[in-house]
Amino acid sequence: MSKTEVGRKAPKLVLPSTGGERFSLAAAKGSNVVIYFYPRDNTSGCTREAEDFRDLHGAFRKANTVVVGISPDGLESHHKFKAKFKLPFALLSDEDKAGCELFDVIREKSMYGRKFMGVERSTFLVDAEGQLRREWRKVKVDGHAAQVLEAVKSL
Repeated sequence: MSKTEVGRKAPKLVLPSTGGERFSLAAAKGSNVVIYFYPRDNTSGCTREAEDFRDLHGAFRKANTVVVGISPDGLESHHKFKAKFKLPFALLSDEDKAGCELFDVIREKSMYGRKFMGVERSTFLVDAEGQLRREWRKVKVDGHAAQVLEAVKSL
């Protein structure tokens, strides 16, 4: 059984953050949280997704929502990515993929005919009470952040 199930309590996520401390989903209780998993810093799709969440960040904040991005990249890479694209939200480092496993986002992928295990672009919406309310898997970047914002507004 997956550790994530819409309508149930979200898994206990604690990861190192560009904010200088460890981000804890439990500590964010009282705010909605958008958790988006992406494969890698500084790739075209991941950059566009981060920019879309950045551009809508003010609207997410008005809706009492914290946005965090998670990839297996280290904090040094995240700090550079965050600075380069002026991202106003924390990026969490999941080098051992423990968070990815909690949310079941490691999937078989294929590139240039080669199969490998990697992060499937996925987003999760956790409400202010810590319940998983929505999930998006196999995310296509275009329009995704706006879809997530609409879901937040419907809570």
